[in-house]
Amino acid sequence: MNNNQKEVAIRISHVSKEYRLGQLGGRTLQHDLQSWWAKKHNRPDPNAKIGQERLNGEQFMALDDINLTIYKGEAIGIIGRNGAGKSTLLKILSQITAPTKGDVEIYGRIASMLEVGTGFHPEMTGRENVYLNGSILGMTREEIDAKMQSIIEFSEIGPFIDTPVKRYSSGMYVKLAFAVSAHLDSEILIMDEVLAVGDVLFRKKSLSKMQDQSDSGKTILYVSHNMATIRQLCDRCAVLHEGKLIYVGDTEKAIQLYLDTILVSDVRRDLSVMKRSARLTNQKMKLLMAEYPHKKNIQFANHEPVRMHMQWENLQDYNDLCLRIEIYTLDDALLASYPLYNIRSGRKGNQEDFYVQLDISNFVQGTYKMKFTFFFQDANETIHDTDRVIGLFFEKLSGPNDPEWDSSRWGYIKLSKAVIVSAKEAKTWKS
Repeated sequence: MNNNQKEVAIRISHVSKEYRLGQLGGRTLQHDLQSWWAKKHNRPDPNAKIGQERLNGEQFMALDDINLTIYKGEAIGIIGRNGAGKSTLLKILSQITAPTKGDVEIYGRIASMLEVGTGFHPEMTGRENVYLNGSILGMTREEIDAKMQSIIEFSEIGPFIDTPVKRYSSGMYVKLAFAVSAHLDSEILIMDEVLAVGDVLFRKKSLSKMQDQSDSGKTILYVSHNMATIRQLCDRCAVLHEGKLIYVGDTEKAIQLYLDTILVSDVRRDLSVMKRSARLTNQKMKLLMAEYPHKKNIQFANHEPVRMHMQWENLQDYNDLCLRIEIYTLDDALLASYPLYNIRSGRKGNQEDFYVQLDISNFVQGTYKMKFTFFFQDANETIHDTDRVIGLFFEKLSGPNDPEWDSSRWGYIKLSKAVIVSAKEAKTWKS
């Protein structure tokens, strides 16, 4: 059946969303109050992006003339760099915010999962939060009663359903929140990075659940930076870049176009705007940015080390901060993991700079991405993750004496060296 014969689920016509930077409005009440207080006391806006300070009143187009038709029963991926406009588009479709220009036609009941766990109260039990979250998502009490057992079974946290969720691990929290959302009776399901956390088996089960819903006629809009799940779930894909819709169509072509947009010269990434899990209410630090100092592109010669500068803000006092650097292929296959223990102790309010140098000579020619996980390790060897984000990409160029690929050692590539560098020594990198 061609698109002309399909029923329309969502029609987006010439939609634009414009913000006036430096002015209040368009964010949460908390952010508006923080920005107002800072402006009143002639202080920098705490919600402004690093390196993007702009004059008050300057206009910013989060979305620029978007035209997109989504058909009933299809699963469509929406991909793009951070700040491309993905979340803004989903908020417009979820009627959280209104477009500045254009029209949106929606045919069917929408369930939005823009941030799994929104509405969960830490002092309430899992069961109580099912009722609370289900009500927020539009379910009646009768619907929740009828689906309660299925929600509990799917979430895999049966013995703890009557325990306050503040005692849940992040994985348990996400499992319960996704289970509630996945069992909502709706025609259209909107999801924004809802499978970014959780164990592998649960992510697999959740993807299968979403595929079943798509096969049963439910329309799915899925935003993710995980290209493997985009490939597995989506029939079509839309690529956003700097607020513009630059492609809609074949998933593989869309992924390649997206990768081309992030691999041009992304030597510095503003990570302060990365979405954090709603579960992380007691974070001790917040990663602000990562960069390759003095580099003009992400290409590294055959034996050139990868030199990184990272910056974060201390939200609380802490001791013995640890960092795990993971290197993946662009298809999300893990190739190497390197932990660095007890790299820093910090005090609340301080901004920290961290330098590290990686030897990637054991890697074959190709493009890779890094993920950063910060954690603390107590006396009982319990690891508490505080942040996990997609960091920087790098391209290893070919050269003489390149290592040969050994498929029998897949997943066992080892970094020759990961060295912590002092700020004083890092000053010599430029030369």
